[in-house]
Amino acid sequence: MDELIKYAPDLAEGFLENVKLSLVAAVASLILGTILVAMRVSPTPVLRAAGTFYVNVVRNTPLTLVLAFSALGLSDQLGLVFSETPRTNSFWIVAMGLSLYTASFVCEGLRSGINTVPLGQAEAARAIGLTFIQSLTLIILPQAFRAVIAPLGSVMIAMIKNTTVATAGGYLADAAAVMKITFDTTGASIPIFIGLILAFMALTMPIGYFTGWLARRLAVAR
Repeated sequence: MDELIKYAPDLAEGFLENVKLSLVAAVASLILGTILVAMRVSPTPVLRAAGTFYVNVVRNTPLTLVLAFSALGLSDQLGLVFSETPRTNSFWIVAMGLSLYTASFVCEGLRSGINTVPLGQAEAARAIGLTFIQSLTLIILPQAFRAVIAPLGSVMIAMIKNTTVATAGGYLADAAAVMKITFDTTGASIPIFIGLILAFMALTMPIGYFTGWLARRLAVAR
């Protein structure tokens, strides 16, 4: 317990970095996932093929490899730099990799939601002259999001937990990295483990309860 009290400020600062990563990746992955699902259901074969290829490759690649590729391949080898400050640059590299990875799961969740929308609604949209983009944004996607609130909540919870592997992308300021540094200095500590477990539970459990409640509240009787 003494170790937890002593290193609590450092651990809290690291946990705050996980929260910041989660917020950035949540917004970015929802946007990218929506773009990807539009590509996957597009009437254009090239877009469908590109979306399918991306999702199948990224979903079946370990996150640690995605983050390592983002840091070593895109940043070190190809010169992708977000900031001259190493810590800031590492943060955005990891946020990018995490967003690109999570977007593939968001895409598949939304695609399952699109499959719940009756085909007749898309046909009716075409009959009144709506374009593919108009029917997708005005009719199909709103219903798809409504149908997959709970699954998307699970994706976001998994994404939050995935921020603990940020060190694979060279970001050494998150809670897991701070915990490792602490253990290297003082040895493993059960209270520190339990403290971080409770911190992540306090972050993820409300999301699960809220998305579950919202899904029931907005459920469409068919």
